[in-house]
Amino acid sequence: MKKVKIVDCDIIYLSYDEPNAEKNYADLLTKVPWAKRVHGVEGSDSAHKACARLSDTDRFVTVDGDNRIRQDFINQVLDFEEHEDLENSVISWCGKNAINGLLYGNGGLKCWPKEHVLRMKTHENAGDNVAAQVDFCWDLNYIQQNSCYSDVYNNEIPHQAWRAGFREGVKMALDRGAKLTKEDFLKGHWKNLHRLWIWLMVGADVENGLWAIYGAREGLYKTMCSDWDYVNVRDFEYLNSMWNETYSKITEEMLPYEIMGLGETLKHELGIPIATDPLDEDQSKFFKTVYQNPSRNSNEQFVIDPE
Repeated sequence: MKKVKIVDCDIIYLSYDEPNAEKNYADLLTKVPWAKRVHGVEGSDSAHKACARLSDTDRFVTVDGDNRIRQDFINQVLDFEEHEDLENSVISWCGKNAINGLLYGNGGLKCWPKEHVLRMKTHENAGDNVAAQVDFCWDLNYIQQNSCYSDVYNNEIPHQAWRAGFREGVKMALDRGAKLTKEDFLKGHWKNLHRLWIWLMVGADVENGLWAIYGAREGLYKTMCSDWDYVNVRDFEYLNSMWNETYSKITEEMLPYEIMGLGETLKHELGIPIATDPLDEDQSKFFKTVYQNPSRNSNEQFVIDPE
């Protein structure tokens, strides 16, 4: 058996412009005082290469700027079969999203092979490789863990929540990085579509949750119902400009009506099984209480979340 001990890997905090980055970093240092940091590097490929260059170990763990690890993560020891190609694989854990309670790879902890990261070409460096233009998961080999060791807090301010929802609304509409026709959209993987429906409906019970719902609906609309270039979702500065020039003008009073309008349009254009209005505060709380996140592997039925 091959073993990966997390305590033997560099832990690198990867932040960009998250409004809660400093307090999340301070929290990380209470749990992993030796953690390193990469901050403010534009482009996801470049940022992860900066992490690889900073790492003194063959594998390193990234903790995103909106993420807080749980104390027991550092003690994890993973066993893999001899045939597993660890030198070219990313180990991925679930992150628990504070907005909608989803548990999947988005925002979760990742353990990267240093040399592979230095060689990879994704996002801004992907060129014509469609599978690598907007995300890592369609181009790199992922070993998915069915456990959760961190919590994702991407709702500190309206802008952050909107951007988090918008990015997932775009990426979950794609198939291996490529845009689908409207006819093929609903034929996508059921787990992916179910997570997308939840982004479109759940979160009114938390601060700025409606902004995430609005962002997810707008991201899906722009990807599937317009000629907007979805590859722009990888560019945080582009998204920041969109927010500053357009979406920041929407008032809290206008927001529910904007969400409702998008709901009507998406139902009509795509035939998706959502309500026009998202779940209200009590309904969102109830949903998160009873919903069981589906497993990421074939050995178990649900994601394991000890908390």
